[in-house]
Amino acid sequence: MSEKEDLAKQKAEAAARAKAVALARKQAKAEAAEKPEGDMDIAKQKAAAAAKAKAAALAKKQAKEEEAAEKPEGEMDIAKQKAAAAAKAKAAALARKQAKEEAAEKSEGEMDIAKQKAAAAAKAKAAALARKQAKEEAGEKPEGEIDAVKQKAAAAAKAKAAALARKQAKEEAGEKPEGEIDAAKQKAAAAAKAKAAAAAKAKAAAAAKNRTAAQESEEADTPSEISPNQSKLDQIVSAIESHVGQGALLENYINRLSKDVPTLVANPDTYFSIAKFLRYDEQFDFSYLSELHGTDFESHMEIYVHLHSFKMNQSVALKVKLDRDTPVIPSLVPLWSGANWPECEAYDLLGINFYEHPDLKRILLGEDWKGYPLRKDYEPYDVEV
Repeated sequence: MSEKEDLAKQKAEAAARAKAVALARKQAKAEAAEKPEGDMDIAKQKAAAAAKAKAAALAKKQAKEEEAAEKPEGEMDIAKQKAAAAAKAKAAALARKQAKEEAAEKSEGEMDIAKQKAAAAAKAKAAALARKQAKEEAGEKPEGEIDAVKQKAAAAAKAKAAALARKQAKEEAGEKPEGEIDAAKQKAAAAAKAKAAAAAKAKAAAAAKNRTAAQESEEADTPSEISPNQSKLDQIVSAIESHVGQGALLENYINRLSKDVPTLVANPDTYFSIAKFLRYDEQFDFSYLSELHGTDFESHMEIYVHLHSFKMNQSVALKVKLDRDTPVIPSLVPLWSGANWPECEAYDLLGINFYEHPDLKRILLGEDWKGYPLRKDYEPYDVEV
């Protein structure tokens, strides 16, 4: 067969194939126009599959015919590769076209649902990733940091609960009549006041106890160097124990914080007897009372008396501790007239009762005044003043 005949044959076959493809497309369009939307999708898919299969069969047939045309082996391989590449490209183009057509036919609602599903899936994935990361970080944190995080979370929850309780209380108060609201306010104010007073009293008692312990420790602390007044203190203590009794003094020491003054702590039962001995003993003759004041230490009351002997050119401090609930002690006015007003002041401001005082009265406040202002737990009777 000549080359012209081969060429004519190939042209005829190509024309037949083109005609067959055009006829198939026309038939598919006609069938699609008669079918509903659901059937059209299926028909399109079937048509696409049929076209793809037909194109593949045609490519195979053409490759076989070209092989049969007695081409050299090298040209046959190249032709096969070209045919395979062309078929693959055609199939890919057909698939892309079909995907675009399907996407264009989807309704707007379906697209939104798809978008929502994709967004929800992304959010769930992000949350899962965050939880995983948090667990990993918690696993890497030391125990102390985890506890701190827990404490912060607990504190936040507590604050939130308190805020909710306050809001609820306000709403309940808004529903109550005015009289009930006033009564509730008064009760709440009284309870808060009582609670604050109790807390202040407890705090003051603890602080006073610590101060007293520290003060007594400092006063009783004897440095290595002996005080120049130590011999005089020993002399006074020995004389008191001889004339008043062995248990007359509870304690004695040199007060380094007050110019090394010899200090005597008397038993409440022997307080007046010791004072009388110091006043009238010819050896000591402490004839001058320079100071007398009271102090509330919260755990107890205390009277401090400062005496001076011109004969000895020496001072001495006499102290006595009293029960805070019933602070009662003999008056020193019969021994030193200068004790008159200081004892009235201690009575007026602290409530210490000095029996056998010639005229014990309030000298700064009125007789109808409620309470004693220098007591640590004092609260004004009229809170508005």
